[in-house]
Amino acid sequence: MSILRNYLDKIRPNFEESGRLHAFKSIYDGMDTFLYVPNATSKSGTNIHDSIDSKRIMSMVVIALVPAMLFGMYNVGYQNYLAAGTLSSATFAEVFLFGFLAVLPKIIVSYAVGLGIEFAWAQWKGEEIQEGFLVSGILIPLIVPVNCPLWALAVAVAFAVVFAKEIFGGTGMNIFNVALVARAFLFFSYPTEMSGDTVWVAKDSIFGFGNQLPDAFTCATPLGAIGSGSAAQYSLCDMVLGFIPGSIGETSVIAIAAGAVVLLWTGIASWKTMLSVFVGGGLTAFLFSASGMTPLPWYEHLVLGGFAFGAVFMATDPVTGARTEAGKWVFGFIIGTLAVIIRVMNPGYPEGMMLAVLFANMFAPLIDYCVVERNISKRMKRLKTKK
Repeated sequence: MSILRNYLDKIRPNFEESGRLHAFKSIYDGMDTFLYVPNATSKSGTNIHDSIDSKRIMSMVVIALVPAMLFGMYNVGYQNYLAAGTLSSATFAEVFLFGFLAVLPKIIVSYAVGLGIEFAWAQWKGEEIQEGFLVSGILIPLIVPVNCPLWALAVAVAFAVVFAKEIFGGTGMNIFNVALVARAFLFFSYPTEMSGDTVWVAKDSIFGFGNQLPDAFTCATPLGAIGSGSAAQYSLCDMVLGFIPGSIGETSVIAIAAGAVVLLWTGIASWKTMLSVFVGGGLTAFLFSASGMTPLPWYEHLVLGGFAFGAVFMATDPVTGARTEAGKWVFGFIIGTLAVIIRVMNPGYPEGMMLAVLFANMFAPLIDYCVVERNISKRMKRLKTKK
């Protein structure tokens, strides 16, 4: 590593203001800070120093997403081999490699388009390249169906990065979750590529792996089947383990829980937000179930679709979520409640979590404002009482 460090230091003068490559200084700084922790220190003023920075936060979130990503790859292969009736004769490696080859292009396209825009934007504005898309780049492929076309994914990533992030000022300034904006763009612009019963199972073999399924093959998600009036033919065990059709990284509650442990152990995500999402969703689902408005038991709402994934990785976004401690309870509760209400009351949106999080993002600043004003009011009352 010292060789790489010495090389970067050697070429640094070329990217300084008087260097022949000074126009690409932001790109050099981005690569340097991605590989190494910056050694710049404050020269004046009072500053608080901590052992964690945005790069470490983003890296830990990516690590937390790895279990869901790996299981999603396996499940993509599992669903293909299961649909073809060849699962019993396939090895674990064959199933996983097919899923890996099906998912990898989506990850590559997401990062290539998103980081390309980030680099170009930073170069145009003469600013440092930010690390925010490290997480969004992996989140976006995990929340789309396996049959989502690469061209549509590229358009959605470009739209989300420009209109949901950069136009607000970049990382830390965006109001809405960037990954969910990309998914919403796909959902409303290309609905046939994001919903229905033809987009959840990969149909083409890849480099000899997988099976060629008929173009007319269909397979609905459990929520999609219920929304259309059919019964979900999956056990609770399948729902928890994740052996069901769905978006690539959203099916396995166990894999998502492993990521939640990482986020909570490192202190990156708020347990209050996570818990309140499940409490709000569970209570709302229980009321709907008790009134006979949904055929699902209340607990199945918490393990189906993107509910668990949204609670762990979307609702806990420190940029677009509530930041006050009391506000986190309210923010999460709103998400959980809205997600189930949308599912039950509007069959046209069987998922619900995407719209619930985006709606809550819009009100997160208001929630924090009300909490702060309430605290100020309480302190003023205590001050008057002492006088």
